[in-house]
Amino acid sequence: MTDSLSPRDWASHPAYIDPGYKSTGLRGPKQPLIKLPTGLGEGLGPRFGKDHVFEHDADLTRNGRVNGEPQGERIIVTGRVLDEDGRAIPNTLVEIWQANAAGRYVHSKDQHDAPLDPNFFGAGRCATDDQGVYQFMTIKPGAYPWPNHFNAWRPNHIHLSLFGPSFGTRLVTQMYFPGDPLLALDPIFLATPEGARDRLVADFAIDVTQEAYALGYRFDIVLRGRNATPMEE
Repeated sequence: MTDSLSPRDWASHPAYIDPGYKSTGLRGPKQPLIKLPTGLGEGLGPRFGKDHVFEHDADLTRNGRVNGEPQGERIIVTGRVLDEDGRAIPNTLVEIWQANAAGRYVHSKDQHDAPLDPNFFGAGRCATDDQGVYQFMTIKPGAYPWPNHFNAWRPNHIHLSLFGPSFGTRLVTQMYFPGDPLLALDPIFLATPEGARDRLVADFAIDVTQEAYALGYRFDIVLRGRNATPMEE
């Protein structure tokens, strides 16, 4: 990624207001956006990397332990962070947060009738290596209900946040799991244009899977330009 920013492929990102995703009607912009010129600041920083990562940050099965192992299916999530030309973005911070195996977040406003796991914090971070590779060990998150419409359930998913080399490459998105039947019913996933939805779904990876321990998934992330990973809150 160079200091000059390529245009965003807005046709691959969800609209600010989507009728199916009801809360966007309350918080999405109602007036035309004002385009601001890109300055040096957007292309040069801030930069967050390995200096912001500490022991066990990338292992969510360990960073929240109090008195035992967290409950649920262990998984490994890995992939590469790339620019639009397929070049690796090294030493960039990748942060994740998620529900536990029962579909509940460690958050005071999450009142879903599901148990909290005292040994699972549900958040982590890592930095990409020289080849742009990141990797997390975690627990597969559960589905959970949400009040968008009657009998609405969010698919299993993991939230990701990246800055990349600069503020202009900022990305907040979600990673979904292959074969989840809830994807076809989820207004947030369906708000992404159809041609870009596959970019939000991880691939099962037997080469990442650890024998008798954890299934592996691969999820590459493109920060900007053509084939960019869509924005998702």
